[in-house]
Amino acid sequence: MEQTSRPRILIVYTGGTIGMIEDPATHTLRPFNFNHLIDNVPKVKMLDYDIDHIQFNPPIDSSNINPTHWQQIASAIGKEYDRYDGFVVLHGTDTMAYTASALSFMLENLRKPVIITGSQLPIGEVRTDGEENLITALQIAAATDPVNGEPMVQEVAILFENYLWRGNRSTKMSADNFNAFKSNNYPSLAKIGLSIQFNHDALWRVNQRLPLRVHKGMSTDVIVVYTYPGMTETSLRQQLATPGAKGVVLKTYGAGNATTDEWFNRAISEAVERGMVIVNVTQCVNGGVKRKYFTGDCLARAGVISGHDLTTEAALTKLMFLFGMGCTPKQVANRMLHPIVGEMSI
Repeated sequence: MEQTSRPRILIVYTGGTIGMIEDPATHTLRPFNFNHLIDNVPKVKMLDYDIDHIQFNPPIDSSNINPTHWQQIASAIGKEYDRYDGFVVLHGTDTMAYTASALSFMLENLRKPVIITGSQLPIGEVRTDGEENLITALQIAAATDPVNGEPMVQEVAILFENYLWRGNRSTKMSADNFNAFKSNNYPSLAKIGLSIQFNHDALWRVNQRLPLRVHKGMSTDVIVVYTYPGMTETSLRQQLATPGAKGVVLKTYGAGNATTDEWFNRAISEAVERGMVIVNVTQCVNGGVKRKYFTGDCLARAGVISGHDLTTEAALTKLMFLFGMGCTPKQVANRMLHPIVGEMSI
């Protein structure tokens, strides 16, 4: 690539609503190619950036995203890491928070921006959020610190409408609003209005300057178990006996509470004794797990690990990442207690 002082940005187009068009026969939305997307955002050409792109072939709906696609994205970023100043990933909204969380773990020692964005309406519509999201994502990917010239953002982040959020702290909160994402337990990395105002205190920074290391192993031997009134012992035991399952994200009430019925705690305790790693996260959108009530204390004494304020997406992908690295259940349990890339508060 010809050397230039202009920011060099690589767009990774996976698909999603942002690049969809309406099928005239069925009137449903289907993925289209990258050229269609760019043709509908002529303002991109006004940015004084060198922009290249790669795209999934074919583009996919984010409901079909799986760890293989995360590997593709991470591999593409790793391969092109030294050639570009920043990366923008265009992605469907439904599983965006899962992808953002997974990439945050897979891209070890990341010191450049990986900005994930998309839209609630197709970019070809007369009224769409896709155009502004794409342009703002490109601007953030190109932004540098005026003091030291380093990238302003050095982590995986989600840009949607008026906010930039840490990727592994984010959750999709609305299927209708343009501000579709929120980080309920961590402040925004930037607010977007007439200007982009970065929250410097919230931005992630690594202490050591080490080469990017891309981890491609992501284990799918993990499950999510919801507690709910009326849950039966049979249902719980069937879930905990899922063939091959090594890790469980246990979604409990409030500050990490669940029923104190003897059968529940016995089933959980037996699963832990078999070597299963069970991580307790709250069903609430704000707050986290605290050893505050007797009901939560019972789970802790049964060997369940506190997920503190981890999102479900971060807890699940962190388990997938750690088991994918070949960690033993004991090692996974220990590392789940401590943050790796700012995904939790202790």
